[in-house]
Amino acid sequence: MVQEFGGYPIPRHIKRSNGSIVSSEELVERARLLVPQLRVLQEQTETDRRVPRESFQALIDADLYRVLMPKRFGGFEHGLDTYVDVAFEVARGCGSTGWVHAITSTYQMLLAMYPLAAQDDVWGADRRAVSAAAFAPAGKLTPVEGGYLLSGKWMFCSGIDNCDWVIVGARFATGEAPPPDDRGFALVPKTEFETEDNWHVVGLAGTGSKNIICSDVFVPVHRFLTAAEARSGRPPGTMANPASLYRIPMFTVISISLCAAIMGMAQGAYDEFVDGIRERITRGASITKAAPMAEIPAVQLRVGEAQASIHAARALIDKDCKALMATVASGGELGVDQRARFKGDQAFAARLATEAVDRLFKGGGGSGLFTQSRMQRYWRDVNAGAMHITMNWDVIGAFSGRVALGLPPGSEQF
Repeated sequence: MVQEFGGYPIPRHIKRSNGSIVSSEELVERARLLVPQLRVLQEQTETDRRVPRESFQALIDADLYRVLMPKRFGGFEHGLDTYVDVAFEVARGCGSTGWVHAITSTYQMLLAMYPLAAQDDVWGADRRAVSAAAFAPAGKLTPVEGGYLLSGKWMFCSGIDNCDWVIVGARFATGEAPPPDDRGFALVPKTEFETEDNWHVVGLAGTGSKNIICSDVFVPVHRFLTAAEARSGRPPGTMANPASLYRIPMFTVISISLCAAIMGMAQGAYDEFVDGIRERITRGASITKAAPMAEIPAVQLRVGEAQASIHAARALIDKDCKALMATVASGGELGVDQRARFKGDQAFAARLATEAVDRLFKGGGGSGLFTQSRMQRYWRDVNAGAMHITMNWDVIGAFSGRVALGLPPGSEQF
């Protein structure tokens, strides 16, 4: 059966799984099959400043949002290594679409940490529902009977146009000394938020990472997860979802998601450069006659360095994902040193990927400057992604080194 995505034929089945578990290999292949058309839609995605509905629907139809979703609601509960491989492929096709997919997929995992009643609210009526999020504690919670009133304004809510629910960071409004659990994450239907269309940016323009605003929205008790619970390894949702996947501290996974998208964008840029350079002929100032660019040693060196950088980044993250899952599956606790090293590895992998794209972009010549060029879009997108605080090497590299030197982490989200 041949189905279509935006008019582009997909020569294998991408259909509902009918409750059966789809293998890791099949999910990665499904993501790979979407890459060509995601590339075709890059310019539209950037112009629209959001992921097109057809792109988002294709990801859902291919079951790519079920990788980390609990089996109780039709998910697959695959490991983080499978998730990274899938997210990598999507971002290879389109940086903005890959960014939105990578982070909103991890929220399927976060939702499984909430009390079962909250999971029923989201997936009880629609198992294809997906959530966006903005984690900065920019909201204020006022306790009322049965829950809280939530007000606030949050920035950088990626994928909000495509999602049904939103998870936002908030603190309790109190004049007393704040308790240890004074902050957390409220889960609210998107219909109860206003969206501020402020996303006019130079990179990741298609993520639709807009501001969202709400005023005195009621949040039932079961739709609030404290920050301490989210990083505890024993959140309320593990009563219903006992898989070790849901005992991994939340912010560890968020960092992995961003890194997966950045590495995928780098691979997309590499593909674009190599495919284009094979056919190009040049006559530079130091070249006496027209010559294929692929035969220029400097070009070959840039390709080799970029390829090695991307492979090294992926190997580093794959190793850490497997080590993280093994530790949690064995019932062990993630120590401070291990968590700090993971964070450092993730930011360093993002640095390797970004440097690979910079290297290729600078070696591609003037053709990469045109706005219709996919190469310049990958370059802008990957550098925009690397600006995220959890991917910023200046910040995270120093943080990782600080812990290695025996100093306290000094980070709330650690």
